[in-house]
Amino acid sequence: MSGYTLDDLPEWPVGTASVLATVDAGGTPHAIPVSTARRAGPRRILFALGPKRGSHARLAADARATIVILAAGVAISAEGTVRVVAAPLDPDGRVDAFELTVETIWNHNAPTFGMDEGVRWHWTDDGAKAGDAAVHAALADLA
Repeated sequence: MSGYTLDDLPEWPVGTASVLATVDAGGTPHAIPVSTARRAGPRRILFALGPKRGSHARLAADARATIVILAAGVAISAEGTVRVVAAPLDPDGRVDAFELTVETIWNHNAPTFGMDEGVRWHWTDDGAKAGDAAVHAALADLA
C-alpha cells in the first residue's frame, strides 16, 4: 500500500462518510459506506452496523477490517481487528456497536495534494436522521 503510517488517528468530524472494508470466507473484499465511524482514542474507532448487514456477518466470521476516512485534511486507511462492544446499541435493536482496534494507520495525504473535504451527504428521511443522531449519541457514550 502506498503512503506512510501514523502513530495516532487524526481527528475528523462526527458523521463523516467513511468506507468499511471486510472480507468474505473466500477472501473477496467487500466495501460499504458507513456514517457512524468515530474516533474513540489514538488507535480505536467505534461504528455501528445493523445486525442484518452482510458486513456484520462477515466480521463475525473474520474480524479483520479496514475503515477509510476522507475528510478535510484527512485521508487515511485504518487497518485492524473488530469486536462487538454493544449488541444491541440502541433500544430498538436497529444496530450493534463495533470497535476497530487499529493496528496500522496508513496516511494517504501527500505533499502534492490536500484533502479539501470528504463526501457531502444528508438524510432524506426525518426518522432515519433522528435514528442516526441517537446512534451517534450512544457511540459517544462508549467512547
